[in-house]
Amino acid sequence: MPILFAIIALQIACAVHCVKSGRSGTWVMVIVFFPVIGSLAYVVMEVLPGSGVPQQVGKARAKAAAKLDPDKPIRLAREALETADTAATRVRLADALADRALWDEAIQHYEQGELKAPGGSDRGIRLKLIRALFEAGRTKRARDMLEGLEPSSLRSDNDRASLLLARMLEAEGEHERALALYAEVGIRLPGAEAQCREAGLLLSLGRRSEAMVPLAEAERRAKRMEKSERAKDGEMYAWAAETLAELRAEGLG
Repeated sequence: MPILFAIIALQIACAVHCVKSGRSGTWVMVIVFFPVIGSLAYVVMEVLPGSGVPQQVGKARAKAAAKLDPDKPIRLAREALETADTAATRVRLADALADRALWDEAIQHYEQGELKAPGGSDRGIRLKLIRALFEAGRTKRARDMLEGLEPSSLRSDNDRASLLLARMLEAEGEHERALALYAEVGIRLPGAEAQCREAGLLLSLGRRSEAMVPLAEAERRAKRMEKSERAKDGEMYAWAAETLAELRAEGLG
């Protein structure tokens, strides 16, 4: 019962604040029909930013907005494309679609974006297109394009391409080559995606003790990251930590 009273009190306070401060009437509807989520979202997005609370609020506000309206980036990107059909607006829309795993439509816009790029080609756009093709299950075309991709002058770009190739090799059953590539690029790439993918493949092959090495490295890297940076791939790092703990409990470490 006290919790119910607290929710009602928060709902009323938010509604009153919204009306008195001249906020959009849409917020009142959200607060009324979604008492808990709506009120919390209102506090994070409208109250805290003006209260002097530090910059962490901005990140929380963005997360709340993404949950309330996950398709907003796609809508805004479509509007930008209607205003100006350029390589940049095509890629912006494709990126927004890719973030929602709408791979088939993303592919179309990446292709159009590449055609509109200066010289009719752009390595960065092409790599995004290759990833979208792979995620959409068009592995053969993706691999053919990746293997024909011109090397970059930046080692980090080449390593990201190699990480994608390793995923393709894994999908096609070339496990040893995939493991070797994961281990190689994992040394240089920031984060721990390569280590987690290497561990996942080793586990799927029943090589549980071997998986502890990349998992331990993923755990080490996660501990050194800023909290906000680690949160970007929170599920991946949580999986790595839980799996490593399970393997240690089995006496493998």
